[in-house]
Amino acid sequence: MLKATVYVTIKQNVLDPQGSAVQGALHSMGFAEVGKVRIGKYMELELDTSDAAEAEARVKAMCEKLLANTVIEDYRFELSSK
Repeated sequence: MLKATVYVTIKQNVLDPQGSAVQGALHSMGFAEVGKVRIGKYMELELDTSDAAEAEARVKAMCEKLLANTVIEDYRFELSSK
């Protein structure tokens, strides 16, 4: 069994209004040292396979088809033994 950890983030050239809102809130709370904030998603998937190459191909397909909107988001993932 393998575990996939998937990170999805908004592309650098895409406006992140949620990140801007969090930055503004942090500033208003006295955390003036906070610069740019980008919001993303974190997912853990348990995969019922021990074949790392197959798992990599399947997770990539999952990201491309559902987990990330590749028009505005980037993704990366890591595989590890469970």
